[in-house]
Amino acid sequence: MRVSWTVTAATLIVVGMVVAAAPRHPQGYPSHARRIVVPSSAGSGADFSGRLIAQPLSERLGQQVVIENRAGAATMIGTELVAKAPPDGYTLLLGVGTLATTPSMYKKVPYDAQRDLAPITQLASVANVLVVHPSLPAKSVKELVALAKARPSEIAFASSGTGTNPHLSMELFLYMTGTKMLHVPYKGPTPGMIDLLAGRVSAMATSITASFPHVRSGRLRVLGVTTAKRAAAMPDVPTIAEAGVPGYEAVQWWGLLVPAGTPAEIIARLHRDAVSVLTAPDIRDRFAREGMTVVAGAPQEFAAYIRTETLKWAKIVKSAGIQPE
Repeated sequence: MRVSWTVTAATLIVVGMVVAAAPRHPQGYPSHARRIVVPSSAGSGADFSGRLIAQPLSERLGQQVVIENRAGAATMIGTELVAKAPPDGYTLLLGVGTLATTPSMYKKVPYDAQRDLAPITQLASVANVLVVHPSLPAKSVKELVALAKARPSEIAFASSGTGTNPHLSMELFLYMTGTKMLHVPYKGPTPGMIDLLAGRVSAMATSITASFPHVRSGRLRVLGVTTAKRAAAMPDVPTIAEAGVPGYEAVQWWGLLVPAGTPAEIIARLHRDAVSVLTAPDIRDRFAREGMTVVAGAPQEFAAYIRTETLKWAKIVKSAGIQPE
């Protein structure tokens, strides 16, 4: 869906975020290359998203868009760089879901995402799937819940690390079902998947891409997808919400942001061009092939989403007593 909206040169307040307070659109923008800072390593979902849109954005904006990876400190290094950059429209952030989780995970975060960053648009989101080893006698979400209640803290689930999206997806599931399982964190998704396939752990929330071959071969059993709607890649698999946990949703997401105070008309220009790129059939198809769903919403929608996600995960982090490793 193509989204259009109007911004004045006056101060624009978006769901608690100050998006801009600036003069009219600066003449000659853009006059030189811009950079999109990706706060994670090459090969990540954020990196893929940034590189996919960089070239078509360059063509629409008339100046080169460069990807700059600044990984580290749970994405805080790259995010801080953008939060403290000049608000001139030349430094953008490829924001990830940690924008909503770091405030509750870490005592010292060197920026306030809702104060120091202005949203442009949410780019895309991707579902995880809840998979179990076939040896676990649970063939549905409801059966898994019943089994977990009968055997509290006995069923072990893997994650790609404490506080990661797959870990939090499982903690949300436990919170909403009133169950307890044993968390076994790994350093990345691959070691956890290896142990799940070997039956050393029994469950895991992981990406559709990583799990699909094993589900197809029968080495894993898929119980549900974590999104509010069924995933196009697995249309026959119910969402966790429809399978027995109403209201459940946990996704990985990415979006574009700039430093707060960036002129409103620059934000409008960036939003217009980003949405034009994202809604192009070839770009939408490339995202879809990676299991990602294009969002391309308005800045105020993205701001509201970040705020909602921040509140949701703060409750889960507190309830589960999660502390970063």
